[in-house]
Amino acid sequence: MFRFILSFFGGIFTTVTMAIGMVALTVGAVLWMYGRDLPSHESLAQYSPPTISRIYSGQGQIIDEFAKERRLFAAAETIPDLIKQAFISAEDKNFYIHEGYDLRGIGAAAFDAVKSRGQDVRGASTITQQVMKNFLLSGDRQAERKIKEIILASRLEQTLSKERILELYLNEIFLGQNSYGVAAASQTYFNKPLADLAPHEAAFLASLPKAPSDYHPVRQKDRLLARRNFVLKEMMENGYITQEALLTELNAPLRSVQNGDFESFKDELPPRDYFTDEIRRQLTENFGEGEFFTGGLTVRATIDQEMQPIAAQSLRRGLEEYDRGRGIWREARIKIDPAELDSEEKWRAALLATKMARDIELNGPWYPAVVLSVGSNDARIGIEGVAEDADGHFITARDVTWARKRSEDGTTGGKASVAGDLLEVGDVVHVRAMTSDEDGTFVRWTLRQVPAVQGGFVAMDVNTGRVISMQGGFSYQASVFNRATQAKRQPGSSFKPFVYAAALDSGYSPATIVVDAPIEINTPQGLWRPRNSSREFYGPTPLRTGIERSRNLMTIRLAQEIGMDVVADYAERFGVYDNMGTFLANSLGSEETTLYQMVAAYAMFANGGERVRPTLVDRVQDRYGKTIYRHDERQCYDCELASLDAGLPPKIISNRERVMDPITAYQLTSMMRGVVERGTASRTVNLPVPTAGKTGTTNEAKDVWFIGFTSNIVAGCYIGYDQPRAMGRGASGGGMCGPVFQRFMEEATKKYGGGPFEVPPGGRFIKIDRFTGARLGDDATGETVVAEYFREGEQPIFGITYDGGFAMGQNLPLFEEVGQQQQQVTTSTGETTTVGPKADFGTLSSGGLY
Repeated sequence: MFRFILSFFGGIFTTVTMAIGMVALTVGAVLWMYGRDLPSHESLAQYSPPTISRIYSGQGQIIDEFAKERRLFAAAETIPDLIKQAFISAEDKNFYIHEGYDLRGIGAAAFDAVKSRGQDVRGASTITQQVMKNFLLSGDRQAERKIKEIILASRLEQTLSKERILELYLNEIFLGQNSYGVAAASQTYFNKPLADLAPHEAAFLASLPKAPSDYHPVRQKDRLLARRNFVLKEMMENGYITQEALLTELNAPLRSVQNGDFESFKDELPPRDYFTDEIRRQLTENFGEGEFFTGGLTVRATIDQEMQPIAAQSLRRGLEEYDRGRGIWREARIKIDPAELDSEEKWRAALLATKMARDIELNGPWYPAVVLSVGSNDARIGIEGVAEDADGHFITARDVTWARKRSEDGTTGGKASVAGDLLEVGDVVHVRAMTSDEDGTFVRWTLRQVPAVQGGFVAMDVNTGRVISMQGGFSYQASVFNRATQAKRQPGSSFKPFVYAAALDSGYSPATIVVDAPIEINTPQGLWRPRNSSREFYGPTPLRTGIERSRNLMTIRLAQEIGMDVVADYAERFGVYDNMGTFLANSLGSEETTLYQMVAAYAMFANGGERVRPTLVDRVQDRYGKTIYRHDERQCYDCELASLDAGLPPKIISNRERVMDPITAYQLTSMMRGVVERGTASRTVNLPVPTAGKTGTTNEAKDVWFIGFTSNIVAGCYIGYDQPRAMGRGASGGGMCGPVFQRFMEEATKKYGGGPFEVPPGGRFIKIDRFTGARLGDDATGETVVAEYFREGEQPIFGITYDGGFAMGQNLPLFEEVGQQQQQVTTSTGETTTVGPKADFGTLSSGGLY
């Protein structure tokens, strides 16, 4: 009997042992089979989650942010315990004691699945498993993935600490509203940092990982509230909050940004504009798109937030004045179905959904509006963001009489007399409030439109190249194309200073005489007969007067004399072109470049001839705060001292490359002061500090320019249609871009000041007659007298006339005589023509006029 019992229990033991062995062997085989080709969990030790790159102003204010996934990285030590406790209570209460997986949780989930016959299939993943799923595995519900997840989780627990695993989880999870990680979610839902969250707000966030869309704070508010309260109770049961705190937190209302309880963080960000988008474009080229959008870069921009709105308004005003002067109303491009206008709720929703520009500020903000009805005289409108009043809002008949309507087919009607001549029901337009100049009281709503003509504006520091303001068009939201940096345009006569710079460095002086007379050049395209803008010829003229009056023929002769290869070398040295063609027409600015490059080149005139590399960024730091780019490479040893002698500023040592002789730079600057004081910009530019600059107007006024500078700020403007076409008679760089420059620089000089241009050593002043180039006595005075700066040791030779190698007439009159008589001259082809006030010789196919 004993043997039988022993044999019986021995068989049971053997069976159990073999069964256990088989199970162990099976489990081992499964783990070996699925664990062979798993991704490396060790890579998570060096993992840095994709985070937002932010752009800050010089004052430390966030002005824009860029990201593929909106995530703010928070290190484990900076995440409050309350946040960790809320997520552990909601997702994995045994987090600190398990080894990567929770067998009890898996068993309970399996039991519920069987009991409900597959209807209640819930996850039993630990936080560690969720980390592995999010980072290394797919999210599908399959037994194979679950096994791999457990294997990797157990391995990860042996590699990383619990705090590091929790850090990865809390920074990686998606919590809805395009927010990844708890730091970004806290800002999105409460506009608060993590440290300021209350327990019920931490429980709110911890309720979201399961399915953020199922717990939307507005659409699923009751469901989210129930889930939040469940998490709070779990926190109490786990000992993280007291019973008293639980009661208080359960009674707290469910508040969020989405419900309108808090202001959105987005309200604190200014609208994206050309400046920050250009930073995005340049940094993605330098660092790569992946690093910029995911690397968590901190970018310190050069923008001056006080001057940027002034730059935008200055350019917008210039563009709108030209557009209104044309008197053409272009048919509304966006329309709303009249069926959606029968109630305020419907038309407001429809208007909000339109892609109208909402970033325009010009004499007050511009609002999108929809035409609700058209009467016999006026049109009733509904305005976005403006409450309806008892009488309604109207575009009156008196506000449309400036325009004629142009339809899509290009036809233009007569001048409007009532609102219905321009507007139809359903038209979406821009309006702004017209106010009284005397006391600012509201007068009426006035109809506006985004101009068809466009332009760009750039202002920068002449010594550092720091761009303080940039506007790439009338409205970024209307057109993101940045005309300041991306538009290739003909600079026209604004290029001429580079021809004159090459001449001055080649031994010419401001008093050198160059003939202004007809020229004929045979080209493969036919005979080229350039002309001056006035269609007159002025005979032998000093260089100074040639640039002040922007004489084309003098510039061509000068370029021919010194060689277009020399001119091209100068243009490339200053960064205007990468590889300039040596065609003679290019001396008049016929080859295209950008405003950004031109303004940077002019900065080198202003600072005495030192290399300037324009930048929109002062510094870039990586996610850990390490500086990976700094623009200013000048040395300042005094800045490292604890103190300096009273009244002495720190000495900054410049290590910039010299691109031009400083005397040449000063001579050219002095000549360009004449452009502003008595030349082509004298009617529109008049600042309280010394100012130099040059206008540019291309053939048929397809592009108009003005670039000018003081001793510390350089700014430039161009205006033209995106598809170049003539802007009509009267369009000029001085007349259109000059006022844009003037409005901006009036405010810039108040802030940055300005003074005399620094006179470099090594020269002396000699007075000359600016019309004849004749040397005058030191005591000479008068409107025609100017003191020119000549190099020491260089004996100026007066009276020599240069013609560039082109044939010319004999005994040509001097500048001041031309307006009084006519003269027959011989051209390079042997023909004769008349030089004088009524001369009209040839045309200009491209390039600068004046």
